[in-house]
Amino acid sequence: MNRAAESLFSVLFPSDCRICGEPLLNISRLPVCPDCLEQIHPVNGKVCSICSERVLSAYALGDDLRCPVCRRIDRPYRRAIAYGSYEGGLRELIHLLKYNGVRPAASVLGRMLAEAITSLEPAFEQRNVIVIPVPLYQGKRRQRGFNQAELIARAALKFHPAGERLQLAADILLRIRDTHSQIGLTSHQRRENMRGAFTAARAREVIGREGLLVDDVYTTGTTASECARVLRRAGAAQVWVATVARTPKLASKHAEIQLKSHAMDNISAEVEIPLAKAVGS
Repeated sequence: MNRAAESLFSVLFPSDCRICGEPLLNISRLPVCPDCLEQIHPVNGKVCSICSERVLSAYALGDDLRCPVCRRIDRPYRRAIAYGSYEGGLRELIHLLKYNGVRPAASVLGRMLAEAITSLEPAFEQRNVIVIPVPLYQGKRRQRGFNQAELIARAALKFHPAGERLQLAADILLRIRDTHSQIGLTSHQRRENMRGAFTAARAREVIGREGLLVDDVYTTGTTASECARVLRRAGAAQVWVATVARTPKLASKHAEIQLKSHAMDNISAEVEIPLAKAVGS
């Protein structure tokens, strides 16, 4: 009966997956096929214990897994963690929410964020932690109609097994100044672009508390660092960061190339051995 209903749906309401372009056969509010969703995986491998950037073996000293940047500077947050890499299907899914207004995508992204939060939770020192979405400037929020970070955070709390421990506080942090795109800016220019863009509207609720800053994407870390700095100045005891995705940097790309090269070497070896035996025979 379900198959008949899905077949009738595909005939009456033909639609294609917004990621791969294949026809959708299932009844769903999210225009993404199950195969594309199943291909979105969490980040694997060694990552920095502070910012979660992938760490090459050359920088891994025993249990001290820190990237070169986190070895040089002190971050204003305790740790930043992300579910997956900002590319492929995950990138397209985030774009569906942010730029196409496909709100059902927030539920899927919220489940991914919940997984990232669960892996971070054992490090929390307080029983109750306030969840603070990175805010949008009011003009951009009116134009978009929502703050994607807040939608994803609300969805994540529904999936989180200990949701009562996490308390959403969507209006504690405010963006009081619009900012330019960070694309193409140097690290110094990015910091200057974000400086003074945020304020803690209800600082009394932050004093002595642990805060979990959440967003859709961790790109350069400039936005997360500025928000964390404002919260710490307002009196927060500690700030953590959790995002759905993280933009892979050069180290990540290099690691992926190494893994692919290693895999190709294995395949070549597997092919060469049988060929050598065949020639010898």
